[in-house]
Amino acid sequence: MARAAAPGEPPHVAVDARRLWTGGAATACVAALVAWIGVLVGQGVLDISLTTTAVVVHVSDSLSLNYAVTAFLMALAATAMAHLLSATTPRPRAFFSWIVGLVTLAAMILPFARGGETDAAVCVGVINLALGLCIGSLLAAVLSRTVVDTERSWQQP
Repeated sequence: MARAAAPGEPPHVAVDARRLWTGGAATACVAALVAWIGVLVGQGVLDISLTTTAVVVHVSDSLSLNYAVTAFLMALAATAMAHLLSATTPRPRAFFSWIVGLVTLAAMILPFARGGETDAAVCVGVINLALGLCIGSLLAAVLSRTVVDTERSWQQP
């Protein structure tokens, strides 16, 4: 049984960093696929001309590749944030959920704030919502299996 923390001593949280980061890498792969499929549906199926203003990383002339790379990197950045929150804050999953939710909301609003065609802004907003839900839900699940409060949990560190 784990010992109780002394008064004023921070709680002992164990983070399985290897599993957290492999889960983050898997999440990044899924997010990249979500972005790629979103652009494929928007441009290929719905015939909407998407703009590149929502893309953060420009690696090629292909919007789908740029969006996929951006989603991949955003998922890795979210993993880093989750790791930092897990090591430094009380209730890291609550803070993580709020941050991901607010960033997702901003990513949904941004296409409308930059102007352009409404149908393109709606499509990019929906893609960004799907990405936020993907990254937030998958990393929350990863956190529940990799971050353990050793004093209050039945899980083993």
